[in-house]
Amino acid sequence: MAAFVCGNLSAQAQIVAPEHLSDTHTMLRVNPTQRFLLIPVEEKEDNAHIDVICNNHIVKSFNVRLAVDKVDYCVPLDIQRLRNGENEKLLLDITFHGDRHKTGSVKNFVCWKDLKLSDSFDKTNREQYRPAYHHTPAYAWMNDPNGMFYKDGVWHLYFQYNPYGSQWENMTWGHSISTDLIHWTQQPDAIEMDALGQIFSGSAVVDKNNTAGFGKDAIIAMYTSAGQHQTQSIAYSTDGGKTFTKYAGNPVLTFAAPDFRDPKVFWHEGTQRWIVVLAVGQEVQFYSSKNLKEWKYESSFGHGYGNHDGVWECPDLLEMSNGENEKKSNSWVLLLNINPGGPFGGSATQYFTGMFDGHQFVCDSKPETTKWMDYGKDHYATVSFSNAPENRKVALAWMSNWQYANQVPTKQFRSANSVPRDLKLFRDGDENYLASIPSPEMMAARGQQIKKPTNTCEIVVDVKGSASIVLSNKKGEQVVMNYDEADRTFTMDRTQSGLTDFSDAFPVETKAPTHGVIRQLRIFVDRCSIEAFDSEGKMVMTNLVFPTEPYTQVKVKGGKAKVFEIKN
Repeated sequence: MAAFVCGNLSAQAQIVAPEHLSDTHTMLRVNPTQRFLLIPVEEKEDNAHIDVICNNHIVKSFNVRLAVDKVDYCVPLDIQRLRNGENEKLLLDITFHGDRHKTGSVKNFVCWKDLKLSDSFDKTNREQYRPAYHHTPAYAWMNDPNGMFYKDGVWHLYFQYNPYGSQWENMTWGHSISTDLIHWTQQPDAIEMDALGQIFSGSAVVDKNNTAGFGKDAIIAMYTSAGQHQTQSIAYSTDGGKTFTKYAGNPVLTFAAPDFRDPKVFWHEGTQRWIVVLAVGQEVQFYSSKNLKEWKYESSFGHGYGNHDGVWECPDLLEMSNGENEKKSNSWVLLLNINPGGPFGGSATQYFTGMFDGHQFVCDSKPETTKWMDYGKDHYATVSFSNAPENRKVALAWMSNWQYANQVPTKQFRSANSVPRDLKLFRDGDENYLASIPSPEMMAARGQQIKKPTNTCEIVVDVKGSASIVLSNKKGEQVVMNYDEADRTFTMDRTQSGLTDFSDAFPVETKAPTHGVIRQLRIFVDRCSIEAFDSEGKMVMTNLVFPTEPYTQVKVKGGKAKVFEIKN
């Protein structure tokens, strides 16, 4: 696997020699004559802590796995913007926490000879498993989607991001934008760590009526500050979400619980107030506010309902039309992500249907009922865009699983988002269920029909009764999908899909109820993932796969397949 290198050596200058003060402490003096300090990373090592000091003040702190024996890749530190004046130098105060008896003398670490200054950072993709039409960061780690909103023709996606490595750490809000939900352009980081802690998940809204006093149509982000305790903070943007200013009165909401996070804010028309729903251990809490700064507790939900095998995270509450004309007949859907406790281990998205009056949520299912939004192994942290056009409910998920997210076989980046899904309600028997339909933008991305599958394609299968679909390559690696009409189930087996040995939890067969008869399947293939949809969205299954070469054959029994390219 090719990792990305530390840059063009001819364009760089060697850093001043480090001052090793002890087995756990090193200092570096840096004159920022160029924009970036390229930091060598070795993923198997323990984190070192770096304080960047300018004029005797700490201007940035972060953790990074500095290379000891070999360099897996480099990450950039933008040093030009960290100093206050042109002539100021920076001091990097580095503390190591690893066992020196195992790693040897600090002065012999390979990181010192590969620390370089450069005016550029090479983001050219070197990964065979980087998706072509799913959002990924240009480099480094990503997990939960955050703060998603639509405004002036642009979809804004923020995300949990570690700029200093391809494993979880240093939580920051990364930022990407798109005009079609398919092609994304990464922007500068939006919200960075501060004295209150790392920046965990949250949401963003368009304050159309200036309720918060930051200006009409200001973008207000509410997020979890993860310090000694998890508290809720806000930041505002007056340039359409490009840059944010943190509110001086943070935190705006606190609660005495170890898990109190992931605020999802929305405007409740009936009570003319903002509502925020927060994950608190194994329940959610609802608060209301007129100005996004002062919050009043309303109620909680969750005790005895659904799956409680893990911590509840990343909630979302959506008002959904059930097809009736009168607004009073609308239903609500509460999305609740859980880790662990998923139907096939690890993380997953459950949901509840019911009513919300601006004060409390009342579920319309029995407490013991558990409903899963997606029956694959790799669909988590699902949340929706606010202010979406035509009142659409458009959702994205993090396409991974906490059981192996840090170990998947990529280095330059880790993790992608699912394809966008438009959410609808449907009824099966006495229950309301949530349908996830590939957003119309995915149909717009469909290209010409082609003869064989490629590593970036859509396969449409018209089925007649039970069907079997086998996607394979010349090496015999395969993914087997089976639809059982009598049993009303759909399965996907990835145990022989390619690389699977990076985690014992990865080789698995996943199984979903179909909630009726399937007539057509839409299967999206993109280098490291397969997402299978019943064309009506009643069955959805998302799984990562890592074939050593692309799947180029599809065999169908009980149906007929058409393969379409995806336009990039």
